[in-house]
Amino acid sequence: MTDITIIGGGIVGIASALEIQRSWPGLSVHVLEKEQALAVHQTGRNSGVIHAGIYYAPGSLKADFCRRGLNATVRFCSEHKLPFEQCGKLLVATSQFEQDRLNALSERARQNGLDVRPVSGAELRDIEPNISGRAGLLSPATGIADYGAMVRRMAELFIEAGGEITHNADVRDIAEDSQGVTLTLAAGPQLKTRRLIVCAGVNADRLAAMCGLADDFAIVPFKGEYYRLAPRHDKIVNHLIYPVPDPDLPFLGIHLTRMIGGYVTVGPNAVLSFAREKYGKRAISPRDLAAMAGFPGFWRTMGANLSSGLAEMANSTFRRRYLHACQRYCPSLELGDLQPHPPGIRAQAVLRDGTLVHDFLIRNTVRTIHICNAPSPAATSAIPIAEHIRDQARQLFNLKDPHHAL
Repeated sequence: MTDITIIGGGIVGIASALEIQRSWPGLSVHVLEKEQALAVHQTGRNSGVIHAGIYYAPGSLKADFCRRGLNATVRFCSEHKLPFEQCGKLLVATSQFEQDRLNALSERARQNGLDVRPVSGAELRDIEPNISGRAGLLSPATGIADYGAMVRRMAELFIEAGGEITHNADVRDIAEDSQGVTLTLAAGPQLKTRRLIVCAGVNADRLAAMCGLADDFAIVPFKGEYYRLAPRHDKIVNHLIYPVPDPDLPFLGIHLTRMIGGYVTVGPNAVLSFAREKYGKRAISPRDLAAMAGFPGFWRTMGANLSSGLAEMANSTFRRRYLHACQRYCPSLELGDLQPHPPGIRAQAVLRDGTLVHDFLIRNTVRTIHICNAPSPAATSAIPIAEHIRDQARQLFNLKDPHHAL
């Protein structure tokens, strides 16, 4: 019987596995990943941004984990010679309304202890000649990284420390009793573990439901579609360029992102996805669609955000509309500059009353810990999240010292 099993081979799962294996080297720690490789879904399909934490409510887990996560991510990449760059981020206001909102974000950033400064329209034109706006807010510490490379290195360290990773391990059932936890896989024998940590991303609600922890929420998947700019625009910006976000939505809007590979992407939008793990424009999963349709919170949140949802769908359907969203602050872009780039899917927890869960959501039973909602900035925050899970495991699983046996 394994001491601790972790479900999920994204950055949160692997970071947690490494933290626990290092903290209690005498324990057997086993990661189950249902895909053939690690970081296949959210971790490997995001913007690669190292966030600073400007947007998040002071005192929230997001604000705390993101602020600490920026430093931890930079430190990990530096120590292991992984690519990263702190190129800075500019939030750009294109109207008076957005400029007023920018001032509120500046105050929130200061409350979160972040280093930001206002940028006038004249300075904006000087430091970003291809960007048009009335004013900006600069976050110098924000950067970019290769989160897939981070996961692969963490996995190497985890295995070197004595951990084990099994691929193609799709968990279909979880049964907890006084002796431990039994996992039923789609293929292969049942596995038994003394304790369980679940970092299942878009399937977090399904595994939480197996443990009686998902009566009041469900995961609603939103597809983020990106374009890669034509190579002639590889140097079009010096910073990451973001619009001023709508405070009522958990999405940050279409932005220009310098990537580790030396090119620039625009995106993502946020359109409802009819499949949790299929990425084509017309991809549909009958199981996923039925799950959404049967959850009252889905209809309530769709109704409350109908106008923005329709706008996002229109941007997805018509590339010229997507272009116009970019041209608000980068007017030199043309339709032919938007070239294909892989999309991603964001797992968003929604409560039964239709409320979007804005913060990280972590629940537990006696023998299990579930990361139920870990949207952006989860990649940036992965190392502090892992430390938080370690601390929860110490208390919940009664791990009294580094060599304590369960």
